[in-house]
Amino acid sequence: MSESVAWVAVDWGTSNLRAWTIDATGNVLGSRTSPKGMGKLTREDYPAALADLLTDVPLDGPTDVLVCGMAGARQGWLEAPYLEAPTDLSGLIRGAVHPDSGSADLRVSILPGVCQRQGGDNVMRGEETQLLGLAATLPGYRGLVCMPGTHSKWAMLEGTRIAHFTTAMTGEMFELLSTHSVLRHSLGGDLSGEVRNEGFKAGAGDGLSHPADLLGQLFRVRASALISGREPAWCAGYLSGLLIGTEIAANRHQIGNDPVPLIGSHTLCALYAQVLEMAGATGRPVDATAVVLAGLKSAREAA
Repeated sequence: MSESVAWVAVDWGTSNLRAWTIDATGNVLGSRTSPKGMGKLTREDYPAALADLLTDVPLDGPTDVLVCGMAGARQGWLEAPYLEAPTDLSGLIRGAVHPDSGSADLRVSILPGVCQRQGGDNVMRGEETQLLGLAATLPGYRGLVCMPGTHSKWAMLEGTRIAHFTTAMTGEMFELLSTHSVLRHSLGGDLSGEVRNEGFKAGAGDGLSHPADLLGQLFRVRASALISGREPAWCAGYLSGLLIGTEIAANRHQIGNDPVPLIGSHTLCALYAQVLEMAGATGRPVDATAVVLAGLKSAREAA
């Protein structure tokens, strides 16, 4: 294996920045992370943030840096205009933009996100690269993909083609409701353990069975604490399960016979797999780091 850095792969998120040094044969030589995500930077800060992250990387002359994620957002380093779904992700690199890195040694390309106008306006940034990576690791896969997170994505993938997608603000709603609504009074203290799991199953069942009653069922969190003595852990689990169950119920009609790939954190994917099983389906957790790297490699190979 060559020890010379051929190029650098970067995933620039809202909260964090991750980079991997890659050799000429596609092997990962090293990785590094930084808390300097898009949400903490002004446009002028990006060149220094990247240079600081790569300060000790030995480069043999000008080196390509391929970036996915929020660096290409309107409020990021340089906006990379969206490709419009349906679209073939194998052409992702053709929509890349090239900001000034401030260094002769770093040639930066930022991949675009994907937007959708047909069937309801929607956007994604970063997930499209993971989907391209999934297509590379599961050749020929045709079906639904779930990407749990703050803003969960559900995408219909046909090989490298993204046909359509939706977004559910499930993670953000959990955070808002548990910290800024009346429900917060029921969620203090230790929120883990078996009691939380019991609440999660109850909430997921209600979300799957009665998704249209989400607004009414949300208040059960507060009422259960007041009149049934439900513990904070149960209430937190119920709220989480209710939101995830409602989200999955909204997408149930798209689920086929194959296991649904789940791309996200291990903890979230396990919860989604649990609720999918309750819905009569199967989830297949996929390593998020592996697919984003595979997507960046695929995009570069298509250049």
